[in-house]
Amino acid sequence: MDVQISESSLKIIKNKKLEYELPFLWLRDNCPCNNCRVRETQEKRFMLSSIPVDLKPKIVNVNENAINIFWPDDHETSINFKDIEFLTQPRKPKKILWADTFIPNYYDWSELLQNNDVAIEAFSDFISTGAICIKNSPCIPNSLEKLTPKLGPIREVLFERIHNVSVDGHVYNIAHTSLEVPPHNDFASYSWPPSVQALHMLENECSGGESMIVDGYKVLSDLREDCPNFFDVLRTFTVPFREFDEENETYANEPIIRLNSLNEVIGFRYSNQLMQMIDPRKQNIDLFYKAYHELCKRVNDKKYKSIFRLDAGNILLVSSHRVLHGRKEFKPDGKRHLQDAYYELDNIENNLFLYKNLRGN
Repeated sequence: MDVQISESSLKIIKNKKLEYELPFLWLRDNCPCNNCRVRETQEKRFMLSSIPVDLKPKIVNVNENAINIFWPDDHETSINFKDIEFLTQPRKPKKILWADTFIPNYYDWSELLQNNDVAIEAFSDFISTGAICIKNSPCIPNSLEKLTPKLGPIREVLFERIHNVSVDGHVYNIAHTSLEVPPHNDFASYSWPPSVQALHMLENECSGGESMIVDGYKVLSDLREDCPNFFDVLRTFTVPFREFDEENETYANEPIIRLNSLNEVIGFRYSNQLMQMIDPRKQNIDLFYKAYHELCKRVNDKKYKSIFRLDAGNILLVSSHRVLHGRKEFKPDGKRHLQDAYYELDNIENNLFLYKNLRGN
């Protein structure tokens, strides 16, 4: 192993290949010693602005296991190579895109709540595909509260903490009728919509009303490949969404597609029923509507729809920044009562990481 010190970084060369190029500021900023970290919590205490921007080491020692540096103020930093390698390990399972042949896997309610190995399997599946079902759940109102030890706290919105969906209840959107509910995600009218939704079927004696889900990431992946100009419009053109009743008002004006710094899709905001009138004077509105027409056609194409019946005692869990949900029209010829509540994907992903650590993964 060879070491080269440049003007601003430390180069580690292994088998004549550059293994690492570590900026001096990075090395100093990541010092793990008890003076630079809070010992009890490992939070960083060191403030980068306390040292000069052109900092250089006084002494550098490198062996097979670690980098040891003495700085001009005689502070010592030691960083293990295994800690650097750990940074390359993914914290989250890889996304798996799907279309109409997909059916969510089912996990038992009691096993999910009581067995961390089952939770690891279920959460890994959920993060990969964006949808799972929980079977044998209690057909008792507000049972979704009992999922919070695994899923994290319920994300409350301005309406009910746990929503009751039936034709006999308070009607403030199409879900409270027997009409078909097209694929959508809830609360597009929030600047940050809930990222996980649980739909708990308490009673389902009606004819029809099959659940449908659509992998929005799959739809957008295909759209990006086939119509990149439309994709680009939908990620930049802001769209107003509104949901309200007599006592509540929620409104957001956001693009339909959200990307991260790597240009990967991380959010799909789609609700035809909540979309509001757009100012016709807005620039590129004609192009937007052509793009939106294409998107609507794809979202509602049967080749993307997974359709199945949600029976009493089943809970459909969807990653709602990704997966759109809806249902077929039903005949109100029996009892049908569904409750839903919202959670946050961050909490599920973090719990998966913790459960794996407890298991020694």
